[in-house]
Amino acid sequence: MQREEVLKLLEESGAILRGHFRLHSGLHSDVYVQSALVLEHPERAEVLCGELASLARGWKPEVVVGPAVGAIVLAYEVAKQLGVRGIYAERVDGKMTIRRGFRVAEGERVLIVEDTVTKWGSVKEVAAAVEELGGKVVGAVCLVDRSGGAGLGFPSKALVSVDMATYAPEECPMCGRGESLETPGSSYLRGGKK
Repeated sequence: MQREEVLKLLEESGAILRGHFRLHSGLHSDVYVQSALVLEHPERAEVLCGELASLARGWKPEVVVGPAVGAIVLAYEVAKQLGVRGIYAERVDGKMTIRRGFRVAEGERVLIVEDTVTKWGSVKEVAAAVEELGGKVVGAVCLVDRSGGAGLGFPSKALVSVDMATYAPEECPMCGRGESLETPGSSYLRGGKK
């Protein structure tokens, strides 16, 4: 799938929002990718997750993990297309945790999936939870990477990398103009950073 096709699916789904947003990372931006709006269409989710599975197939994962809430659908569908288990990690007392009876066996090969990343923060937290259980993170994939190539210590791939401006709150031009700030997504539920 070409970059333009991915962006077209996101645009057609209304997933690319414009305004003044606080990102999960704490940074501000005039563009926000609300992946849930494309993933609410099962046929589009299936296509995008098939592409993510193709990116990761060579790493031979045995389980797929996504951080809750945004990547639960991705973890399920990517795992389905790879023919492996799909689980999710969630924040408990501020720490990303694998619970609900989910398990990661010692040495099990784990793929982490995420929707949109700015600093790969949630992915790093999920990796720590996986490694704490003895699992081996073989890589991470995401729909949209706006990190500018931030490193993880393990392979990562994205369906589309985009250069969207981000600003520290004290340097944000939209704040300077007094524009209303929105906090979309599930960050208020998680208290974490993407």
